[in-house]
Amino acid sequence: MIGILRWAAVCAALGIGLAEAAAQGTIEGTVTDRATGDPVTGATVVVKGTLRGAACDAMGRYRIAGLDAGTYDLEVTMLTYAPCLIPDVEVRSGQTARADAALEEQREEIDQVVVTAVRRRDSEAAVNFDVRHAMMVVSGVSSQTIARTQDRDAGEVVRRIPGISLIDDKFVIARGLSQRYNNVWINGAAVPSSEADTRAFSFDLIPAGQIEHIMVLKSPAPEVPADFSGGFIRIGTKDMPAQEAVSIQYALGVNTETHFRRFLFNRGSGTDWLGFDNGKRGVSGGIEAPLDNGDAQHVTRMTREGFNNDWRVRSRRPIPDQRLAVAFGKAWSLRDGKKITLNGAVNYSYSSRTYAGMDNCRYGVYNKKEDKPEYLYKYTDDQYRTTVKAGAMLNVAFIGTRSRYYLRNLLNQVGQDRYTAREGWQNISSLYVQRKAEYLYTSRTTYNGQVAGVHEFAGSRLDWNAGYSYANKHVPDRRIVNLQENDLYGDAHYGEMGIDQNEIRRDFTRLREHIASAGINYELRMREGRKVAPTLRTGAYGEFRTRDYRARAFFYRFNPSNLPADFVYGDVVDEILYPGNYGADKLYIYDDSNNRDCYEGENLLAAAYAAINFPLGPLTLYAGVRFEHSGMDLKSYTRSKEWTSKTTRYDYTDLFPSVNLTWKLSEAHQLRAAYGRSTNRPEFREVSASTFYDFDLFSIVMGNPDLKAAYVQNADVRYEWYPSPSESISLAVFYKHFRHLIETTFRDAGGSYTYTFENADAARVYGVELDVRKNLGFMGLPAFSLSLNASWIHSRVRFGDGSLEHDRPMQGQSPYLVNCGLFYQPERAGLTVGLLYNRIGKRIVGIGRADLSGGGTVDNDIPDMYEMPRDALDVVVTKKLGRWELRLSARDVLAQSVRFCQFPRYTDDEGREHERIEVTKRFRPGCTFSLGASVSF
Repeated sequence: MIGILRWAAVCAALGIGLAEAAAQGTIEGTVTDRATGDPVTGATVVVKGTLRGAACDAMGRYRIAGLDAGTYDLEVTMLTYAPCLIPDVEVRSGQTARADAALEEQREEIDQVVVTAVRRRDSEAAVNFDVRHAMMVVSGVSSQTIARTQDRDAGEVVRRIPGISLIDDKFVIARGLSQRYNNVWINGAAVPSSEADTRAFSFDLIPAGQIEHIMVLKSPAPEVPADFSGGFIRIGTKDMPAQEAVSIQYALGVNTETHFRRFLFNRGSGTDWLGFDNGKRGVSGGIEAPLDNGDAQHVTRMTREGFNNDWRVRSRRPIPDQRLAVAFGKAWSLRDGKKITLNGAVNYSYSSRTYAGMDNCRYGVYNKKEDKPEYLYKYTDDQYRTTVKAGAMLNVAFIGTRSRYYLRNLLNQVGQDRYTAREGWQNISSLYVQRKAEYLYTSRTTYNGQVAGVHEFAGSRLDWNAGYSYANKHVPDRRIVNLQENDLYGDAHYGEMGIDQNEIRRDFTRLREHIASAGINYELRMREGRKVAPTLRTGAYGEFRTRDYRARAFFYRFNPSNLPADFVYGDVVDEILYPGNYGADKLYIYDDSNNRDCYEGENLLAAAYAAINFPLGPLTLYAGVRFEHSGMDLKSYTRSKEWTSKTTRYDYTDLFPSVNLTWKLSEAHQLRAAYGRSTNRPEFREVSASTFYDFDLFSIVMGNPDLKAAYVQNADVRYEWYPSPSESISLAVFYKHFRHLIETTFRDAGGSYTYTFENADAARVYGVELDVRKNLGFMGLPAFSLSLNASWIHSRVRFGDGSLEHDRPMQGQSPYLVNCGLFYQPERAGLTVGLLYNRIGKRIVGIGRADLSGGGTVDNDIPDMYEMPRDALDVVVTKKLGRWELRLSARDVLAQSVRFCQFPRYTDDEGREHERIEVTKRFRPGCTFSLGASVSF
């Protein structure tokens, strides 16, 4: 019934839209250059106060149909021209009104230097302009699109771009390539990795309200780092305020699987609501303080007082999700047209999620004799998460006649408290019925600061930037409790759950990463105004990165002779972890830390490039070469209890050529072709010997010091059509060939896995991308617009002789991606209704093991694990009421289960091959409803 009502509401909204979309009247006209009389191609004519408008064609003509009878003001804009207002255009039902405009160029001549206004990049038309005039293959999304989709963070935004999908709702997969093959810059500066175990930037850290645009470069270019293969993602935050105003947004949300139900939690610190722990979860003396296991007095004191000993799990009804954002902007005009602008934002969100009844399994070789799965682990998890995000942005700009200077600051804090209750069994050497619990709190901080400048000269341009970035990830006091059923038949405690030595543990990890970077770019425009006018570009970039990773591990041990006989079968909170039991001769903490799990690293990257942009009539050639030297020093520790160390050096010096060719077929059509060489270097964590236990994988993760850098050959061809400044249609084909690509693998020790990293021999990836952003006026539906991007991708990884791996698709690669948005914006109603659809094809999220021995068969294989396709449908509604704006959204209204599956195969006695399905993980994310309002003043 609920599903029917949801669809009825959607259909009703769209039905109303179809009725209102009936054409009433039309405005048409021509936009010309006042000085020359030439048509101004691409000028935008918009009905003031609405999003309705049109773009001028090659003859400067425009047409806006479907207007209700009434009087309208029109705004006419075009780059390098002064805006123009056409007031009081009267539209009558069934008639066409004429409104022409003559634009004046907006520029000043100062010592033969032409200075134009700073172009805003927050609209669809502006991003389209950047994509269209870029010298390489680029895709992008603007804050105008973000406002329509009501996306909450950069992760939700970036998946609107063709070929982009997400893993864990925060890590980007670009063109089928996992997060380690993508690079991220914010405001032109590098950002640290937010994860301890892999090279990855967590896109959920950045609120959508701070973003002006996101651009994804898909072909290599001389001016960008060579260490990317899937996508080079540039995030730009808001510099120039759209208006001098203060806006406040507030929203409430509920999730159908979480709210109005029981929610389990362990009491945290007094600052959890701000996204970080205030020290309550810390260890006495700090994460690096030693604990002498042989000092009984010290052990007793640490057991009793050195940790947070509140283990009690409580229950509550979660409050609705909260989101608050405050944005402000101000501009001060100075003499001679100079300007100072200030743009700031503060944001906060609090959300809860429950994943109850989550299946979490691991399988062995399929039992073909009985035709049934062979479980190694079979658990059911109940997981409860509370996530807090807080952030602030403050950007200042000075806009001069020749120069512009920027000071940018971006700070974000994320804290997540998670409690997992697990029940089930494992069956490796024998069957063990188990009950487990994990208490996990994680906090992450990112800061990006930058000073930048742009200087315009006669025939040339210089820009520079210097930045500092910081990221940390703290896991203070991850606690794991393992209970196991007594299976000794006839024992007095048969069938009861009990603990054993070392089965209650506490882990502490701390990751800190700093990046200092500086870059300079110079552009020289030669023979300006002539038929052949090449542009030379050159620049340099330097980056120094440091990382420090610390880990501590503690277990609880006990002396049974000094404790009650049934001590191990008591209640964990009230009877085992009871203060009266603490002592070096009873229940005590044991420091099992291994210094080899810690490491430090430094990486210096030095780069320089030279390129030429050479126009040849309708053809434009952009070619160049980039030099990069990367020197990484990894300091690892060689003893478990002593701080003796060794430093390993990893040096890479390479040249990376690239060629981008654009053929302008007509004013609205162009064809691109691109080739470039890129790389993917190992990260600190991937070459360290550090180990970490992953509760979700039931496994240890460790590095591989023998990893080599991967090298990639990239080729792209893309056709682009721009029907108007805010519309685009493109079709792209791409191909990538990898040598020594880095993939995750595992080592099997009788059912216990250790995950690590390995160089495959080679791989190839190829695919097709379609992107459509089009108003549906040509179908008689001018109030409707369509946003569609779809990708088909194929990959194959080939492993060398001697590898335990089998040839397979790349991890994280989906064979297809579909993102679709249908928007309805009726004239003068201040209303936007949107339907957003997303689906990804099944992709490998866990690798298997093939029987590669002589005479091996599929009967002995452990198949790869796939995340299965699911349909995600969102409904968003926005209504403007003067200074107020109301927002309503329903996210994931279909609420389909998330499933991870394996597909084992076996041959029967007659030699026929069969395939079965095994569900390794399954949970229900639920549907999230949100209601919000914003006001500007």
